Amino acid sequence: MSFRLRRRTLLGVAAGTGVAGLGLASSSPATAAQPRSDAEIYGVPTVQPLVTQRADPFITPRTDGRYYFTGSVPEYDRIALRGASTLAGLSGAAESVIWRRPASGKMAGHIWAPELHRIDGRWYVYFAAGDSDDVFRIRTYVLESPLADPLDPSGWQLKTQLMTEWDGFTLDATTFAHRGRRYLVWAQSEPEIAVNTSLYIARMGTPWSLASKPTRITTPTRDWEIQGFRVNEGPAVLIRNGRVFLTFSASATDARYCMGLLTADADADLLRRESWVKMPDPIFVTNASTERFGPGHNSFTVAEDGRTDVLVYHARDYRDITGDPLYDPNRHARVQRLYWHPDGTPLFGVPVGDGGPIVRITPADRPDDYVRHSAGGTVVVQRAPRDLAATQFRFEARADGTEVLRSVDHPAQFVGPDLRLGTTPLAVRREAVRTGLKLRVEGGGYLRITGSTISVGSAGTVLRLS
Repeated sequence: MSFRLRRRTLLGVAAGTGVAGLGLASSSPATAAQPRSDAEIYGVPTVQPLVTQRADPFITPRTDGRYYFTGSVPEYDRIALRGASTLAGLSGAAESVIWRRPASGKMAGHIWAPELHRIDGRWYVYFAAGDSDDVFRIRTYVLESPLADPLDPSGWQLKTQLMTEWDGFTLDATTFAHRGRRYLVWAQSEPEIAVNTSLYIARMGTPWSLASKPTRITTPTRDWEIQGFRVNEGPAVLIRNGRVFLTFSASATDARYCMGLLTADADADLLRRESWVKMPDPIFVTNASTERFGPGHNSFTVAEDGRTDVLVYHARDYRDITGDPLYDPNRHARVQRLYWHPDGTPLFGVPVGDGGPIVRITPADRPDDYVRHSAGGTVVVQRAPRDLAATQFRFEARADGTEVLRSVDHPAQFVGPDLRLGTTPLAVRREAVRTGLKLRVEGGGYLRITGSTISVGSAGTVLRLS
């Protein structure tokens, strides 16, 4: 979209033409705000789900202009990849099956959780496989391709089994590089520890072998980690703000499945257990209001703008499952924006439901303050709240050219005329000003912020969307 078109569209909104979804945002408070659509502000596709019936989703960073996606297929019998120049394009992209399990013997059982990584000019897939006579005799294996295009099946060959300290149940391997060293993190059942799986880290010597002894960095002990099964699995690493963040999933693969977080200082020895601190509570859980159940086994990527972090995960859109949840096919791959608190820690919020782009609303002169709904439903302004979901809204257009503000974590409710969440929405129109926008209330007045209080007055507060 050209600046001329964006400016014309924005002025149309200011004039009350009702073009929905446009706002103002700034990457820095000191930078003059530029008109951007809500979709541009959010920066992440809102199609739900991104890919149907793909559990354990993994999306690569953009590589040579393309994203690549893989995940567990419901049949657990093959590894398939798809690629696109945009995240949204992955939804309709054709799949390429790069490997199928053999008809019998080793690796002919369940095929789980493939991950695709580009290392030293070659592609590698790490995956877990069982055997035909014991589909749960799960071990980790590595595929390798020297070709530039990972979608070309002709390049892929089985490299080896990735051997760990113990010949036991091993899965969900991921790899990352940090300060000149490459590491592997994986889930494994360690002998003499009475849990299903814990998480381990080791330094890698090659993309298919370890060069150090493993260090156990977390084992399931808290209530939220031992529901149904005692599980820590599905690790994913994100290095930001002087820290190494490692998410993982816990408990059974039904609605109790959830995500936890480990954090290490970027300067720490990552092979020391003491370097890792586990959050006491889960950071991403089932949300019945948004109809997202059992969110987990995530990965991370970065949006097309090169800076917006994206959370990739699977979740079902119903709670009740018939039979073993492992064989329910409807764990769908989803994406949503990952936010950051001013102290450099990640804000995950809730697994969002269906709808359009999501924004947060900030007074233009108070960039660390956000409009939010309180526990009692009153809409207020608060300094950088950690309850991300309470600060997230969707502008939704109405036929008369006005818009309403729908809550993200309570999607059946809107900001109402009494400036509380309710089922009767307050109608507003956006009016562009030089440093942001104002929200004019249908019927008279503007939204005005004084301290933490929001009211309707003759002089509106200048706002920005982020």
